[in-house]
Amino acid sequence: MNIRFQWKWALSFIFLIILFLSIQGVLTYFLKKPFLFASLISLFIVFGITFLLLKSFTEPLNDLMDTLKRLTANHLKIEAPIDSSKDEFRLLTQAISEMDVLLRNKIEEVSKEKDYLHTVLKGMAEGVLVVDEKSRIIMINDALRKLFSITTEVVDKTPLEFIRNAKLEGAIREAIREAKISSFELTVSSSLGKTFEVNVVGISPFSEGTHPKGNAMSGAIAVFHDISRLKELEKIRQDFVANVSHELRTPLTTIKGYTETLLDGALREEVAPQFLQVIQKHVDRLAKIVEDLLTLSKIESKEFQLKKEKFNLSELIDDVLEFLKEVAKKKKISMDTVPVPSSLTIEGDRNILEQVLFNLLDNAIKYAQEGGKITLSAVQKNQSEIEVSIQDNGMGIPKEDLPRIFERFYRVDRGRSQELGGTGLGLSIVKHLLSAHGGRVWAESQLGEGSTFYFTLPHRI
Repeated sequence: MNIRFQWKWALSFIFLIILFLSIQGVLTYFLKKPFLFASLISLFIVFGITFLLLKSFTEPLNDLMDTLKRLTANHLKIEAPIDSSKDEFRLLTQAISEMDVLLRNKIEEVSKEKDYLHTVLKGMAEGVLVVDEKSRIIMINDALRKLFSITTEVVDKTPLEFIRNAKLEGAIREAIREAKISSFELTVSSSLGKTFEVNVVGISPFSEGTHPKGNAMSGAIAVFHDISRLKELEKIRQDFVANVSHELRTPLTTIKGYTETLLDGALREEVAPQFLQVIQKHVDRLAKIVEDLLTLSKIESKEFQLKKEKFNLSELIDDVLEFLKEVAKKKKISMDTVPVPSSLTIEGDRNILEQVLFNLLDNAIKYAQEGGKITLSAVQKNQSEIEVSIQDNGMGIPKEDLPRIFERFYRVDRGRSQELGGTGLGLSIVKHLLSAHGGRVWAESQLGEGSTFYFTLPHRI
């Protein structure tokens, strides 16, 4: 197109010269006009024709310039003018139109990808941190803001400014400089002591098929998985294994020792019946532990079903108090009950809820001081929930132990608990049985001043 365009300008120039000379010759030789007059008239005519030619050449170019300005200003779809008579610019006009379509398609594609990425990041439970090659933050997602309670703007800052951990900073720098993938655990005190599994990977700036010089990355991504609950469950599992081992080892050691003594000749001695009584006591204790473990396993299984029926709460309380009256009397403990309205009706498994109330009252009697007092009350908290409380004046529970007393085999005072004959599974069973009914259980206590155990049950009218 360029060569043709140049030839057209050259031919036009030659045509204008020939036209000028022809007009001048006609005026001078045929019309006998003065040379100067003929030259001026010829120039005037040629200038007019030149102006028309220039206008025909520049008009399509001006149209293209206007189109490009409008495209640059708002990226709107504008059809550039195409005139077949102006073929010098036709290909350029078509190229601009195609470029406009491609540009709009690319912008739309990038916009969709950006929206998709934003949606994915927003829906992730894991925290995501993205930094550039200078370890400056490009973006973080909402999950990371919640995990670390970030309320200020962090873009263009370093991670060290709000996550003060040198290990994280080092992992990000290594990912950028050496393309090293890191995975480690991170405990942040400023995030309520939470533990995270952090994975850091570099962002490659190179497209497929290219080979960078060195391992430098254009940035890095760090993903934070909150594993605090897993750590807590792992601790509970370890404690459970340690506690159940201890609970089983003590009676087994005793049984083994007394059995060996009897086999060595003590079977014919006067102490033999006493030894056998000790063995029987510890066998009974082992059987009770196994029975409670089986009960917990049954409650947690999918086959566990409640035999629900409607009954009055006050009747259930009276039955359990009557059953434990003699046990409390031996320790000179008084059991008072705040009058329970007859309107408090429960729909549940009566035998199971009787076991729940029995376990909690039995614990209160065991740990209450001799001559102490136990108070039981039940109130309707709202239209759908009844709250029962059992208050004693026993030794109390330390504040740090309160969150764990419903774990299996967890004991506040191990020596005293074994002395009183508990298996360490009673409160755990209570928690699971109430959960099966849609209720919950918790405790409040002051060391040396006693404890109050609360549990809730759905209210049925």
